[in-house]
Amino acid sequence: MYIFTNRLKLIAISLVVLGAAGWTYSYVTSKKSLEEIKIMLAEEDSHHGPVADVESHAPAEQMHAEETHSEAHVTAETHGDEHAEHVLHQTHNRPYAALYVAAFFFMMISLGVLAFYAVQYAAQAGWSVVLHRVMEAITAYLLPGALIVLIIALWAGDHLFIWMDEEVVAHDALIQAKTGWLNKTGFLVRGLIFIGGWSAYRFLSRRYSIAQDNADDAKNFKRNFRLSAGFLVFYLYTESMMSWDWIMSVDPHWFSTLFGWYVFASMFVSGITVIALLTLYLKSKGHLELVNDSHLHDLAKFMFGISIFWTYLWFSQFMLIWYSNIPEEVTYFVTRLADYKLPFLGMVVLNFVFPLLLLMNSDYKRVPWFVVMTGVVILFGHYIDVFNMIMPATVGDRWGLGLSEISAVLLFLGLFLFIVQQALTKAPLLAKGNPFVKESEYYHY
Repeated sequence: MYIFTNRLKLIAISLVVLGAAGWTYSYVTSKKSLEEIKIMLAEEDSHHGPVADVESHAPAEQMHAEETHSEAHVTAETHGDEHAEHVLHQTHNRPYAALYVAAFFFMMISLGVLAFYAVQYAAQAGWSVVLHRVMEAITAYLLPGALIVLIIALWAGDHLFIWMDEEVVAHDALIQAKTGWLNKTGFLVRGLIFIGGWSAYRFLSRRYSIAQDNADDAKNFKRNFRLSAGFLVFYLYTESMMSWDWIMSVDPHWFSTLFGWYVFASMFVSGITVIALLTLYLKSKGHLELVNDSHLHDLAKFMFGISIFWTYLWFSQFMLIWYSNIPEEVTYFVTRLADYKLPFLGMVVLNFVFPLLLLMNSDYKRVPWFVVMTGVVILFGHYIDVFNMIMPATVGDRWGLGLSEISAVLLFLGLFLFIVQQALTKAPLLAKGNPFVKESEYYHY
């Protein structure tokens, strides 16, 4: 049995406490007044003003140091109130958005693992049986993680979703036409249905898996097979609708018919990557004796293959919308290329170029440190992917990777580690009763 050591518990709890404290501080300090925002904008304008000539450079620096603050106040009074209020709203949104991005990122990892786990059972795959308990442990985070995402969404309200602001809806005919779907009651009910269905499958599948360990027949395995096949149908529908509700509706004027698949690819490759990383960690600690380099090779193949699939969907969505150049659609990418060029294009390097170069060679897929290095880059890249989905619609050009973002990641990383490590202690790490366990034990590619 796996033991969740006190040292690991301390690390996980420390991450939660440190993350919570950092995020709270960023939340409190983000509550600026309108006057403070006007001064900030005036100072920004003054920094982009004309530069003094060379002969008077030193005196100009002295005068600038003495007069900048008073000039900022004067300019602040004449600065457009409408623009200042808009920036004020964006500044207040940032801690909420940072928290939501991190919460969704870790939730989608567990949901991606749950889908991969269901695929293994539905396909009656033999190679992955020695990894089943690793997957079951990761999916333990799904219920609390998904509930947290839903709670943050409803608590943050119009800080994330402008369609939750009644005043905005009253003056927006397009959002009004979508209120049959975009309303708080429907959002909550659908969210609970999503979470309830995912969690019910995870609970029953885990119960059948553990029961199979001591069973004399394969009844529990067969139940899991039928349950997994049915769940995948439910998952494909609910994952798409979840993507519309929890991500795409931050931009209620925009939509993409590829969006559900795009989010699926991101969560699927992120989940498989975490399976690989956790497997290598457990293997390094003397557990999972039956896992060999062929299992690692297959996990790395999935990391490579789904990264290519993600890139295909990213390019298809981007190219078709950009080429058609319909104003209501292309504005989504115009915003990201104007204000988020580095993260928007950078994530393509992280999620496509890097995995392509490192994992294309078959031999590299069997080298643990290569897989770990690539996995860390992939996870960072898909965090940036979620960041790019949420931030432009909520904080505009007031984005950054600062205290609020880092603290939120630490908070949910600690919570994720604690729940997953705790789940590993609840059952033996080998699903010994699975009919395909011998095939997995002697698996070689």
